[in-house]
Amino acid sequence: MQVSCYDCKLRAYGLFKRISAEELDSIREIKREHLQLPAGSEIIRIGDAAPEVFTLYAGWAFRYKMLSDGRRQILSFLLPGDLLGLQAAMFDAALFGIEALTDVQLCVLPRKRLWTLFGKMPDLAFDVAWLGSRSESFVDENLTSVGRRTATERVAALIVTLYKRAKALAMVEDETFAFPLTQQHIADALGLSLVHTNKTLARLKRMGMFKQNNGTMTLLNPRILERVAQHFDEEVPMRPLI
Repeated sequence: MQVSCYDCKLRAYGLFKRISAEELDSIREIKREHLQLPAGSEIIRIGDAAPEVFTLYAGWAFRYKMLSDGRRQILSFLLPGDLLGLQAAMFDAALFGIEALTDVQLCVLPRKRLWTLFGKMPDLAFDVAWLGSRSESFVDENLTSVGRRTATERVAALIVTLYKRAKALAMVEDETFAFPLTQQHIADALGLSLVHTNKTLARLKRMGMFKQNNGTMTLLNPRILERVAQHFDEEVPMRPLI
C-alpha cells in the first residue's frame, strides 16, 4: 500500500501543526514505505535490533514490557500520529515491544534517514525530540495512576485520556468512540487484577459514566468522569507529525 506524504489524511486534522513545503519534502524523502498489519502483529519485538521508527497512520497499538514469568506491563497506548520506536532506535536492542491492538497502517522511517534531520532540518529534529518526550509523558501519567490513584480513579483516568486523544483526532462522534481495549489490556496497563478490573468497570457503569457496545464506548458525562479520575489536564495541544 502506498500513501504519499502529500496526501496524508492526518495533516487535515487541526491537531497537527502546519509545516513548510520544504519540511514536507524532507519527511517524504525519509519515509520508505507504508505498511498494513493485522491486529496482534508485533511491530517491534523485545530484544530485536530496531533499525526503523514508525508513525502510526491508522489504528491502535500499545507499548509494553514483559517479566520473565510472562506478566505484562502496558506502558502506553498509541493512536494515529504517534511516533513508534524512537526509544528503541537509540539502543542496540529494543527494551520494550509494540503490538498492534487493531489493524494498523504504518509509515516506515529508517532511523538512519531520520537522524539526518538533526543536521539538515533542526526544526523537524526538535519535533522528533518533542514526540519522544510526549511518549514519555504518557508513561508518567500512567505511573501516577498506578502509584497514587484508586482503582476507580485509574480506570476513569485511562478512559478520559483515551477519549480526549481520540476526540482531537476526530474519532469521537456523539461522545462515542472506538474502544478496542479488553479488560486484560486495562488490567495490564493499570496494575490491577482481572477480577478487580471487571468490578471497577461495572461500578463506573452503575454510576452512569459510560456504556459499551460492540467495541465502542460512549461517555455519558465526560466532565463528571474527569472529576472521578482526578484528571484535570489541559486540552490536547497541537503537535508535530513526522
